[in-house]
Amino acid sequence: MSMKEQNDADLAVLAENRERTIVRTSIVGIVTNLFLVGFKAFVGLVSNSIAVILDAVNNLSDALSSVVTIIGAKLGAKQPDKKHPLGYGRIEYLSSMIVAALVLYAGITSLVESVKKILVPEAADYSAVSIVIISVAIVVKLILGTYVKKQGKKVNSGALAASGSDALFDAVLSSSVLASAIVFLVWEISLEAYVGVVIAGFIIKAGIEMMIETLNDIIGKREDAETTKELKQIICAEEAVRGAYDVTLFNYGPNKNYGSVHVELPDTLSVDDVDRITRRIQVDVFHKTGIILTGIGVYSFNTSDDEAAQMRNAIQKTVLSHDWALQMHGFYADTEKKTIRFDVVVSFDVDRKEAMQTLYSEVGALYPGYEITIVPDVDVAD
Repeated sequence: MSMKEQNDADLAVLAENRERTIVRTSIVGIVTNLFLVGFKAFVGLVSNSIAVILDAVNNLSDALSSVVTIIGAKLGAKQPDKKHPLGYGRIEYLSSMIVAALVLYAGITSLVESVKKILVPEAADYSAVSIVIISVAIVVKLILGTYVKKQGKKVNSGALAASGSDALFDAVLSSSVLASAIVFLVWEISLEAYVGVVIAGFIIKAGIEMMIETLNDIIGKREDAETTKELKQIICAEEAVRGAYDVTLFNYGPNKNYGSVHVELPDTLSVDDVDRITRRIQVDVFHKTGIILTGIGVYSFNTSDDEAAQMRNAIQKTVLSHDWALQMHGFYADTEKKTIRFDVVVSFDVDRKEAMQTLYSEVGALYPGYEITIVPDVDVAD
């Protein structure tokens, strides 16, 4: 079995286990939330409490969110085909967006109803049974939220993690409803509609945050620094590798990451050596991180030319004297052919064209007889 076939097989097993976990967890969430909807709706109608009714509506939106999560997981787990060779994993981001929209809609609806109750107030009427049911609902939500969030992190599901966080947040909101009920029973002061406005505000805020986070995943965002650091450590553990640079990762859905990297190798290696080294790197990276390196570029490192080493030190000192020059790598000098080439990671805070003009001018002044090639790199993950 080739490395690619083994990688595909491993990914298929991971995807199947992940989908099963998401579906099972979502079903638990659906059943639990539907029970809570029934209990809270009953209490809200009997006690004429808008806050409790809106809490029930929030639980109903949670149940619908779990349904959407299941659909997204099922569609996202479809096998790659000719039209979508890298799979359907990004569908899960769309399902997360729908979940965020449902939460946002529930929040806006709750806000409207709460404002109506402020303008046209109706007295609430709580009983001891109502207090007990609300208290039980808080405990259930705490347990459910902890479980769902833990499973979401375990399988790297943004939709599940968001649902878990939302459930924990619901427990806090339900606590505010319980507090308002106790205030009414003790002092006969009705805070129902105002608590409803607060709940609606928090729900809207949660929906907006979920939507922004999902949009960032769809648009593409800077990779986590720890992931990049781990990737470089694995690559640099290979004996011949002098450094790893230009790490770029491409996400095609949760747990579906592809990437490319440049490695610096001694100029004494043969093509056969380079081939064996890069293949070992691909295997190690995949088994330790799950990232598939689709391309490994090579920088040649001067090993026997002392003059080239001195040139490297002089140029590096000049380049890194600028705050906007974050890193220099891929340096190679041919003292016979009079050529110099290297890459520079340039900060987003400077005009790239002006930065390159400055570097060409300064390096050219150091070595006027050389043909100089400087490649500006983007600060993507370093």
